[in-house]
Amino acid sequence: MKVTIHASFLPHDDPDASLAFYRDALGFEVRDDVGYDGMRWITVGPADQPGVSVVLQPPAADPGITDDERVTIAEMMAKGTYAGILLATDDLDGLFERAVAGRAEVVQEPVEQPFGVRDCAFRDPAGNLVRIQQLR
Repeated sequence: MKVTIHASFLPHDDPDASLAFYRDALGFEVRDDVGYDGMRWITVGPADQPGVSVVLQPPAADPGITDDERVTIAEMMAKGTYAGILLATDDLDGLFERAVAGRAEVVQEPVEQPFGVRDCAFRDPAGNLVRIQQLR
């Protein structure tokens, strides 16, 4: 039995800003952009990995979430503590410079961690933590 990661979900509160970050700053391709009932889901991913995607979705779009939970989610997104993703690249410095040029909010510049990983971190326009590791 083979199990793979097909898609991961991250919330957005400004679809155009999120699209610009993932497409322009990180270089992901846009795979789908769907609107429904005033909301928008955008699927992006690395061009050389067509089977792996990130779905940028409206926060708390699930009808089972209460109004109080929606408020909590919005508060956590504003603090940058709601969601995150870990990416990897073979050119950490190049991707860092591209993201900075795209006006990404830098959380941590590239650094060699004491646990053996070289990485950096950003917040996307919705506040999601995006950590990027150097492939070795």
